[in-house]
Amino acid sequence: MIVWLNGTHGAGKTTTSALVQRLLPGSRVFDAEKVGETLMDITPGLPDTDNFQHWPPWRPLVVETARRVLDYTGGTLVMPMTVLVEQYWREISTGLAQHAIEVRHFVLHADQDTLRGRIEGDTLLGPSPFRLKYLEPYAEAARTWLHREAEVVDTTHLTPAEAASRIAEAVRR
Repeated sequence: MIVWLNGTHGAGKTTTSALVQRLLPGSRVFDAEKVGETLMDITPGLPDTDNFQHWPPWRPLVVETARRVLDYTGGTLVMPMTVLVEQYWREISTGLAQHAIEVRHFVLHADQDTLRGRIEGDTLLGPSPFRLKYLEPYAEAARTWLHREAEVVDTTHLTPAEAASRIAEAVRR
C-alpha cells in the first residue's frame, strides 16, 4: 500500500509523513522528490524546466521505484509529494494500479493565509519564492480536481501529530 500525502508547500507533508510512518507498523517514507533530484543530476542536463515533474521520465520512474521497493520490503510506503497537475496524478495512480498497488491519497490542506505564513516563517528554508509561487496552482487544483481525488485533511488548525493521527486512523480503518 501507498499512503500518498499531497498538498502544496507549507501544508506539512514532510513533517507529517515521518509521524505517519511511526504510527503504521511496517511502513517506510519514500520521498519521490529524490527521483526528481536524480534526474536533475544528469549531465549534460535534461531540457530546462522550472519543475522536474514536467520531465516525462519522472512519473513512470516514481511508479517503478515505489513498486520495486514494495516488492522488496512489503509493508506500506508513505510518500510526501506535491502533485498539482491532474494528468501527472493520473499517470502515477494508473501506473500504480496496473501493479495492483493500493493507494490512499490524502491532501494536507490549509487556507492560503496559513500556507503563506508557514512558508514565510519557515526557519529552516526561509521565505521561499519557489514555494510561494505554488499557492495559486494549489488553490486551482483544489477547486478543480484534487479535493475530489483524495481524502482532505485540513491542517489549518492541526498540529502535524494530529494530522498524522487522523491519517493513520483512516488507513487502519
